[in-house]
Amino acid sequence: MIRNRKLPAGRFNNSYAPRVGVAVMSLAAFELARGAQPAPEAPQVMQGISVTEEIFEDGYKVDKASSDKFTQSVIDTPQTITIISKELMQDRGAATLSDALRNSPGITFTLGENGNTTTGDAVFMRGFDTSSSIFADGIRDLGTVSRDVFNTEQVEIVKGPSGSDNGRSTPTGYLNMASKVPTLQNATSGSLTGGSEGRGRFTFDLNHGVGGNAAGAAVRFNAMYDKGDKLGRDVAMNKRWGIAPSFAIGLGSATRAYIYYQHVEQNNIPDGGISAVGQPGYTNPLLGTTVAEPVDSSNFYGSKDDYDDVKADMLTVRFEHDLSANTTLRNISRYGRTTEQYVLTGINAIVVPYPADPATWLGTRSRQAKDQENQILTNQTGIVTVFLTGAFQQDLSTGIEILYESQSNVAFIPSGTTTLANLYNPSTSDVFAPMVPSGAHTAGDTTTAALYGFDTLHLGQKWLLSAGIRFEHYMTDFTSLPASTVTPQTASVLSDSANLLSGKLGLVYKPLPNGSIYAAVATSQLPPGGTNFTLNAPTPNATTGVVGINAPNLDPQKATTMEVGTKWELLENRLVVMAAAFDTTNKNDQAISDPATGAIDQYGERNVRGLEFGASGMLTAAWQVSAGLSLMHTQVTQAAVTQPGQAGAGINFSPDVSFTAWTSYRFPIGLTVGGGAQYVSTQATAINNGSVPVTFFPEIPSYWVFDAMAAYDFNPKVSLQLNVNNVTDEDYISAVNNGRSRYSLGTPAAAQLTVNFRF
Repeated sequence: MIRNRKLPAGRFNNSYAPRVGVAVMSLAAFELARGAQPAPEAPQVMQGISVTEEIFEDGYKVDKASSDKFTQSVIDTPQTITIISKELMQDRGAATLSDALRNSPGITFTLGENGNTTTGDAVFMRGFDTSSSIFADGIRDLGTVSRDVFNTEQVEIVKGPSGSDNGRSTPTGYLNMASKVPTLQNATSGSLTGGSEGRGRFTFDLNHGVGGNAAGAAVRFNAMYDKGDKLGRDVAMNKRWGIAPSFAIGLGSATRAYIYYQHVEQNNIPDGGISAVGQPGYTNPLLGTTVAEPVDSSNFYGSKDDYDDVKADMLTVRFEHDLSANTTLRNISRYGRTTEQYVLTGINAIVVPYPADPATWLGTRSRQAKDQENQILTNQTGIVTVFLTGAFQQDLSTGIEILYESQSNVAFIPSGTTTLANLYNPSTSDVFAPMVPSGAHTAGDTTTAALYGFDTLHLGQKWLLSAGIRFEHYMTDFTSLPASTVTPQTASVLSDSANLLSGKLGLVYKPLPNGSIYAAVATSQLPPGGTNFTLNAPTPNATTGVVGINAPNLDPQKATTMEVGTKWELLENRLVVMAAAFDTTNKNDQAISDPATGAIDQYGERNVRGLEFGASGMLTAAWQVSAGLSLMHTQVTQAAVTQPGQAGAGINFSPDVSFTAWTSYRFPIGLTVGGGAQYVSTQATAINNGSVPVTFFPEIPSYWVFDAMAAYDFNPKVSLQLNVNNVTDEDYISAVNNGRSRYSLGTPAAAQLTVNFRF
């Protein structure tokens, strides 16, 4: 698992190639500062680079984020960044983004609103919803869909406000999936998996040089097929397939170009959740003192005719040119389109005709439908350079971004009350009326033009001063057309535009070359409509006087994080450990109108503070580890006057303690064994300080989950891998809807056997 060799041609010919050149020139710049002669300004030829230090491959430790906006390695970046490598995802049997995120603490998941059950990656991180801050190669990936990692090199989890990185964003940070692209190394790999509940999965990755190394051209083709019943659930099923062809030319030269495309389709039977009746702490006035037993967690309350169909396409063109030995120009353009159409049946309120006889208890069901299209068209142009200012080296990354994003939704006639379901013995053969479009339609889009810059100033051998800034102008347009039964059918048109300025500043002290101690501050802003392109009328509610937070006359929500921490590379740089303390405040959560003057007052504030610890890499040449611990305290520090029960309360779906760990050991005989654990403490399902009773499901109980893996290499080309998840068959809840009437089941005990091959 450790190879001692020179860097082969093409190893870093994807997004890493220009960074290797920058790193080499950084060393040259230091020599210049000490009186050495500068390196020549001719374009760098990457094939000629020789690295004499050990190169650790197939490991859990990743030294660099994929974006050029990070001018330094992870250890010298003053921010909490967790990178999940493809090797760790393979060892854990991760197939989706949500699977990969189990390797980072402080992340939980939600089931969505009462009338909008989430079918995709509904991520909650450090006290805030992060579902709208998911990126692919630094470009926002729109759509509430589940994402497969078959074409992902690494998953990057960047925590804390990051407005300077990506513009408008949530206070919590963002998730980035770095795509696989061609290299000059000929390689073929793949896997064939069979598992519990009829699970079947196939992946394939072919990379091949074209015309010999002198041409610098290569093609790559990734493919995936995955199908299986949802574990522990009746009827619900997931099926998806995807392809990702790509082509590159100029690899190993000063001018490189990449064209890559990804297409994914999903045809699922969605899961509307499980009734929360009988779960710990469940209360319902209809039950009185009757003690309810939990329903069978396999109960399916929907229809076999429910569906969730997704089509997602991304076409990307990337160009890189070394203007000199220490300056690289980079341009990336992308068009993306995601459509989702679904009909989903969820279980809601209960009806108790005879309280003494639970066998007669019934539940109401609601039919939800979605017909949504998301599109994105963007171009980013940036320059990465290393230069000297006097005796000090600077690593600079600057650029411009033009971005167009849009979302359209077709509305449906509300289903009203559908056939009631027996809570303890629901029928899976019920027939429902089809969902019919109402004629109503909404469409929103945001156009953004931005300038950004990131700079790291090396103040001698011990100090680094890093700064980032982004200025952008955005314009959001939103059109809402009422149902065709409304007369007259007049569209409502709303617009909002403004300038946003976000930044970050960090100071790093390096007591030793392998360690850093840092302090940093960062900001982000989220304007009205910033997550869903939806604007609401700026008129206050007639009863409460509250103005919707997406009214165009409101200011953006503003988040600020202060963080101090330390990072160290140990054991000859094979292992990185980190510790950080953070404090995030998000303002302008709420808005209310003065009924006398009509003036709008924005207020509402949430605070999240905590500690995070992490480690990843190799303890020995055969022993790898990835672990993280998060300790959080969340609080609504200023609540709406209409919701006094929120003042001083903790934020829902935000556990005080979360822990994750995975380790593997490779024996000389070719056998690798691994195991891991995940702990999540109790999560409140409502923001409540105890002054107002919380009915239904008040909290998600804490849980421990243990996983195991064993793999055997028959030869360098073929291995057999067994993964067993939740080996103790812990019965736990992974998510609850905001109405607290239903929940999503955590993965029960399940096994999968995989044949991995590589040539």
